[in-house]
Amino acid sequence: MKKILFGLLVMSGSIFAIELGKVPPKVTLSGELGAKVDGGAWHSSMLKGKIYTLFYVDPDKKDLNDPLANALKARNFDRKKVNSVAVINLAATWIPNVILESMLKKKQKKFSHTIYVKDKKKVLVHKWKLADDNSDILIFDKRGKLIYKKFGKVTAKEIPAVIKLIEKHL
Repeated sequence: MKKILFGLLVMSGSIFAIELGKVPPKVTLSGELGAKVDGGAWHSSMLKGKIYTLFYVDPDKKDLNDPLANALKARNFDRKKVNSVAVINLAATWIPNVILESMLKKKQKKFSHTIYVKDKKKVLVHKWKLADDNSDILIFDKRGKLIYKKFGKVTAKEIPAVIKLIEKHL
């Protein structure tokens, strides 16, 4: 009986794990769970109509995937076809939320094309089984299907393949 219950628990956890080639389970960040920097709710269903690169970042690891971010910026994709979302895992750091929120508002003004989102309760860690205390990269096609995921640093060797993957899905 214990083996059956354990199996059911493992299966129910993997139901929500984000999988390549699939649209992830719907997630909403609003209220005490988090929100966009402007205060509005963020829905994962917004990841459609364009190719989206989602950076899920522990503020203590904010620079880990800067080389990828810089390569995407340098490629200068058409913003009508390609965009980015930065979801900040506020629960993964000791830095007070008030300081992080102030920094995010400044970033949102500077990089107006990027959608900045606050995850105050590790919702994406739990719902999508993302890596906690890390810098995770997810890329979605125009239909909202996951076409790439990497938990941790995207290496310099991997960056050209990521760019080609985005170009392939334009």
